[in-house]
Amino acid sequence: MNDADRVHVVVGASGGTGSALVRELVARGRRVRAVNRSGRLTVPDGVEVAVGDATDPERMREVCRGAGVVYNAVNVEFLKWRESFPAVIDGVLAGAEAADARMVFVDDTWMYGRVNAPMTESLPYRPVSNKGVLRAWLAERVLAVHASGRVRTVIGRAPELYGPAVESVLGRNLFGPASGRGRALWVGELDQPLGPMLIDDFAYGLAELGERDEALGQAWHLPTPPPITARGFLTVLFAQVQRPVKVLRITEARARALGLVWPVLREGAEMLYQFRQPHSVDATAYRTAFGDGQVTPYEQGIEQTLAWYCSTPARRLLTLGR
Repeated sequence: MNDADRVHVVVGASGGTGSALVRELVARGRRVRAVNRSGRLTVPDGVEVAVGDATDPERMREVCRGAGVVYNAVNVEFLKWRESFPAVIDGVLAGAEAADARMVFVDDTWMYGRVNAPMTESLPYRPVSNKGVLRAWLAERVLAVHASGRVRTVIGRAPELYGPAVESVLGRNLFGPASGRGRALWVGELDQPLGPMLIDDFAYGLAELGERDEALGQAWHLPTPPPITARGFLTVLFAQVQRPVKVLRITEARARALGLVWPVLREGAEMLYQFRQPHSVDATAYRTAFGDGQVTPYEQGIEQTLAWYCSTPARRLLTLGR
């Protein structure tokens, strides 16, 4: 039995990326085990649900038993990144190692630092924030484990994400107000190139990486539509709700001032540089190796996301996680 025919374990299955991965794997006809800390989550028929804290290696060995592919989609609470993320990596790797499974790590682009063009996998890691340093270290650890022969690993990266249940700058800060009342919040420049990715497309690419032997041991940028701008994205969004929505642009100075009384923003302020520069990825390597993947046009992705927000109560809160 090859890895793809064994159980696919999604750790962090209740988050935006994890829940999208569960849907994608079910659509592919895979056997899926969805893992989160509470064991309370809504999943498609046939999906097994398991309770597990990713920082507990022994529990990860239990929930990953029989797995062929393990997906690390854990979204650590923003204020606990430094204390929890290394333990999450170690725990999920322990589970994958015990099952002799490959491990797919869900990643972002924070390790690259300041750029002036679409990001490629060949860029050196030059983080300009504490969280960027952490993301660089985590990625290096995941790939080093593969190089050592301990666990077969692969990394899938996306720029800014949006879609159902996604906690990001393009999440409830924009779609919440658009689907109800209040001002939309934007945290950077309105006219810099921006390459957002629909969460379902990210899940498709991650599942593809998990089933491709030739993907192992590398980090891959997953395909997105051609870059747009924040202004262009907002124009499409507001056209779909058929009404004007006021936009409050949060400058760096304002973000740091608000951070004095808003812990989440205080933690996230160091990442706002991304939205004052081009913020998109070059996925040429992925397209050359695996094809175009799944790329949803912005109009369609925004329509899907807006429908979810209209049917799901959401508070307006600035978020930078995923």
